[in-house]
Amino acid sequence: MYAVIRTGGKQYRVAEGDVLRIEKVQGDSGAEVKFDEVLMIGGNEAPKVGKPIVSGAKVVGKILRQAKARRVLHFRKEKEGWTRLRGHRQPFTEVKITSISA
Repeated sequence: MYAVIRTGGKQYRVAEGDVLRIEKVQGDSGAEVKFDEVLMIGGNEAPKVGKPIVSGAKVVGKILRQAKARRVLHFRKEKEGWTRLRGHRQPFTEVKITSISA
């Protein structure tokens, strides 16, 4: 069984046991997180497609860790001879999907 969920402005196709990195959500490591915005559920039988979400469906996951991604550098060099180097590390949450219910 799989589901399509929406979190952090993005959509993810998940199945039980999947580990994925999503935009940061509140919670400590080991805490349970519920995704109520389930857009579609599929599997053995005909898929259920929501309009826009499937009513009564939820996906439950366990937070594995809260961390920051690798540094993304932005380098700018102008013809006048000056340069600027800026960096950014996006925070993320690593989640393991434990159950999908319709």
